[in-house]
Amino acid sequence: MSPLTDRADAAGRTGISGISGIDLASAAAAVHDLDRLVLLGIASELHRRTRLREGAAHEPGAVADDLGAAPRHRWIAGHWLAALHEARLTGRDADGRYHRLHGPGRAELAAARTRMQAARVALGYPAELGELMLRSLRLLPELLRDEIGVQALLYPDGEPATAEAVYRGNVISRYLNAAAAQVLADLAGRATRPLRILELGAGIGATTADLLPVLTATPVEFYLFTDLSPFFLDTARRRFGTGFLRYALLDIARDLPRQPGELDLVVAATMAHNAPHVGRLLEQVAALLAPGGRVLLIETVREHPQSLTSMPFALSTRDGPPRRLDCRAGTTRTYLRREEWLSALEGSGLRVEVDLPRPGDPLTALSQRLLVATR
Repeated sequence: MSPLTDRADAAGRTGISGISGIDLASAAAAVHDLDRLVLLGIASELHRRTRLREGAAHEPGAVADDLGAAPRHRWIAGHWLAALHEARLTGRDADGRYHRLHGPGRAELAAARTRMQAARVALGYPAELGELMLRSLRLLPELLRDEIGVQALLYPDGEPATAEAVYRGNVISRYLNAAAAQVLADLAGRATRPLRILELGAGIGATTADLLPVLTATPVEFYLFTDLSPFFLDTARRRFGTGFLRYALLDIARDLPRQPGELDLVVAATMAHNAPHVGRLLEQVAALLAPGGRVLLIETVREHPQSLTSMPFALSTRDGPPRRLDCRAGTTRTYLRREEWLSALEGSGLRVEVDLPRPGDPLTALSQRLLVATR
């Protein structure tokens, strides 16, 4: 067995140990039930509030008009309709107009809510995730009119419990973070000098919190915690303190720190997809790595409908949908597929060492992955 295989296997075993006690045999069915609730909730909203209930075919712009969508959120109506069409809840003609929208009744919605809660429990998701899904559906009119933002969903009453549930307190995050910590432990065990680590878009520190304990007995020159928002930096300072931790504002769409060839690890957890051009970001990251340095990505590889009532609103810019210059150009896709990530990493001169979960693992149904590559 090769050293690369050993590392991937060790990370995978550690990830599984982090979610022991959870039966994932029904994971795919549970994910379907989570997705179905949101799709039916959106269909109900559109059937109740737009001209689609009349049966004629209409363009997404007309639907956005009926919804009273703010200018920067108008694109979301078309994004939703495409997802509803894929789920066979609406028809679409050759001109891209939608018709025959399914209008779920109260009994169907109530049954979907019951199945969602059962699915949440089966997947080991905390109650906050179910509450977030239901709250986002209730607040769709206010979200579309830009009267409230995603921050209000993730931090109700200013409390972080919901954000923690979304980014850390769920089964796939626990698996991936545990596997990521094992990757860092392997790197630390091979280090010949104090480690230099950069984390991009660290947010609430959901992955940071699992990586830092690995470093308690390891010489570290610095761990640079960066984010676009001062809010997250201030929160992280209170949560993690200082020591070898440093904090800095950073917008990956503009520029990365100028430390070519010096870093041992670059971490990007659920954020690299925000780059306008993922390939260019990875090329910049590769240039920052010392020989043998690694990039550790945690990424979603498919947009599940369950995120349709939150993620699009977070991505909207002043001009509408986010600007994409890579393989997503000309679409409203948020994420790259697994094969696209692997291609982008290899095209940046990085050798993929870890790609988890393994094919056939029930966790693949949750569509999040750990990708680790070495310069």
